[in-house]
Amino acid sequence: MQLLRRGDVGSDVAEIRSTLTRLGLLPPADPQAPPVFDQQVEHAVRAFQQQRGLIIDGIVGPATYRSLRDATFRLGDRPLAFLMSQPTTGDDVLALQERMLELGYDAGRANGVFGQQTEQALKNFQRDYGLIVDGMCGPDTVRALRQLQPKVRGGRPQLLREQEKLRGAGSRLSGKRIVIDPGHGGQDRGVVVDGLCEADLMLDLARRLEGKMAATGMEALLTRGPDNCPDENERARFANEAGADLILSLHSDGNSSPNAQGVATFHYGTGNGTSSTVGEALAGFIQREVTARTTMSSCGSHPKTWELLRLTRCTAVRVEVGYLTNAEDRARLATPGFRDIVAEGILVAVKRLYLLGKDDQPTGTFTFNDLLRYEMAKG
Repeated sequence: MQLLRRGDVGSDVAEIRSTLTRLGLLPPADPQAPPVFDQQVEHAVRAFQQQRGLIIDGIVGPATYRSLRDATFRLGDRPLAFLMSQPTTGDDVLALQERMLELGYDAGRANGVFGQQTEQALKNFQRDYGLIVDGMCGPDTVRALRQLQPKVRGGRPQLLREQEKLRGAGSRLSGKRIVIDPGHGGQDRGVVVDGLCEADLMLDLARRLEGKMAATGMEALLTRGPDNCPDENERARFANEAGADLILSLHSDGNSSPNAQGVATFHYGTGNGTSSTVGEALAGFIQREVTARTTMSSCGSHPKTWELLRLTRCTAVRVEVGYLTNAEDRARLATPGFRDIVAEGILVAVKRLYLLGKDDQPTGTFTFNDLLRYEMAKG
């Protein structure tokens, strides 16, 4: 779709204004005035993006438009069902998932996407409560959902399941399947400064991480090679079909200010309480390990609803390793030895995740050789 920003006019802007008004973020417009994307609309878009864990730029692109559309649906507004070719999304789906989880049915991650796990949970609910078992959330099912009292209160049952799955996986890395996602690729070169290209640097980092993981007995899969660039949906689908335990997406950043620098990590979360606790933990481990080993500035860990984080069934984390637009970060990223240190830090962070605090060492001191000895001793 066409990007919409301040200064734009037309029917698309009118739709955006109408949606923001329905969401209570924008006062009603004068019906006689032309639909203009003005400063007031930009501020409303920024507020919405902040609420939804999106990039806060005041521009309506595909991700913001999808979220605006999804935000207009309430449970009961329309029938909901699993559609393989184009899954139904919306806040009504999110409400359904959260309600199913409260009632004790495993609908998967509450991400607003009506997938197979949500359909199966709904069928189980319909079967248990004497409804027609069709996996479709219509008026009768909505009525039943609203009448019943939840079995789980004051917690996040799906996130407890996520933590329990982590505990059950064991502390050894051997046998675990990790998808490594080097950002961009093919014709999409990402950030390019002084001949250094994000796509190439992240592919090299991914291959270094892949090699280290293979040495520990892990199965590491890359989402792309040098000549292709899957979109985020395709990368998420690859991880889901591979049955990955984790997906690690690797990027570097750019900024109009040459002073912007440092490392940031991102995990799935809406910013209003819904978050992947395991993803949050892994993002924190990676953040601390990489900054401790490289002395790069820490830009923190943040919840986001980006497609790769939202659509993967497994824990997903995105790492932004430095700013190519910053001279100091750029010089570091250009050095193969530096990329090797980053790969070691990410691998050790993954190990810390599975250790669950047992037999751990201070941040930045656990080496690759230590890790190999630990894995062999546990063999």
